[in-house]
Amino acid sequence: MSSFGKLFRVTTFGESHCKGVGVIVDGCPPGLQLTESDVQVQLTRRRPGQSKLTTPRDEKDKVTIYSGTELGYTLGTPIGLMVSNNDQRPNDYSNAIVYPRPSHADYTYLEKYSLKATSGGGRASARETIGRVAAGAIAEKYLKEAFNIEIVSFVSSVGDISMYPTKIEEYPKFWELIEKVSRDDVDSNEVRCPDPEYAEKFRNKILETRGQHDSIGGTLVCVIRNVPSGLGEPCFDKLEAQLAQAMLSLPATKGFEIGSGFAGTTVNGHIHNDAFVMKENGKLGTTTNYSGGIQGGISNGETIYFRVAFKPVATIGQAQKTCTYDGTEGELAAKGRHDPCVVSRAVPIVETMSALVIMDNLLIQLSRQAASSYLKKDNIPAPLVGKLPENTSTEENDS
Repeated sequence: MSSFGKLFRVTTFGESHCKGVGVIVDGCPPGLQLTESDVQVQLTRRRPGQSKLTTPRDEKDKVTIYSGTELGYTLGTPIGLMVSNNDQRPNDYSNAIVYPRPSHADYTYLEKYSLKATSGGGRASARETIGRVAAGAIAEKYLKEAFNIEIVSFVSSVGDISMYPTKIEEYPKFWELIEKVSRDDVDSNEVRCPDPEYAEKFRNKILETRGQHDSIGGTLVCVIRNVPSGLGEPCFDKLEAQLAQAMLSLPATKGFEIGSGFAGTTVNGHIHNDAFVMKENGKLGTTTNYSGGIQGGISNGETIYFRVAFKPVATIGQAQKTCTYDGTEGELAAKGRHDPCVVSRAVPIVETMSALVIMDNLLIQLSRQAASSYLKKDNIPAPLVGKLPENTSTEENDS
């Protein structure tokens, strides 16, 4: 479906080579100061043609707000946003009318709908993510202003070159990075990697791949700080499950892991368990964060972090053997303008998609707390609220 979220609900529309793409945002709280410039920041970070590492398609991706605001403030009504498609070249895709492009959605869309868009990837194109980014930018603004929630993503690997920890003992140093990394650090280079040494390695790998008229994959890390505890809806809408769905709904994604992920399977529980401690702010916290800020599907107040894998871009300049829809063998070489590696442009997409998940869950939890506040709860048994009854020993009884 083209809609996402429950209370903060977004519906994207448009194809890669139609007149424009956009989004309807329903459920934004009224009174948020909002203009096009607030949304444009992330759209500009996502736009094509930023460097030699991205597609040369020249789209300014200038957003227009059509509804839901007045005098620079949200009204609480649906917000309509749209971005025009200006630099279109549908003729670049003439061969795709008869050839299903390798690893694209041409064949599967035709199987599903019995017809497909004749140019570009249609709804499967990464251009669809413009609507997500615009909606997520609104969510980000509310989360920052109301709860000081910070979301930062960065490139952690390109091809077989990786700065991501592979062993459990490497995670404490990695936690230091995710607690301090900022968007300024990430945007200090065109690769969007906060480590200058790795950024140069990644850049060279992407340029080498582009020179071969080929593509390469990579991974992104996303960090979400200052998330209140209690977000997430067990059992089927656990917070990490919603984040995974959000990330794997993005074009070209092939993997998701949160916290220690697969590395956590290599050690014993006494190493991996995150012990609780009372922190300086008077709230419980954990001494380690292998859980990635989520336990039992619910945020625990620690920093949330996860990693997303993006496959090599399917459209490449090299000729590839394939066949037409009627089975005739042939050869197909792409004429379109495409990224040799998507990860640097995917950074704002991952950030804003994360914002949509956190925003929706935050509104759900706030509504639950508001409804609960009207109840008289003086006689709730102590064990139900994490307290021992009076005159009860905390020592185990062996008798």
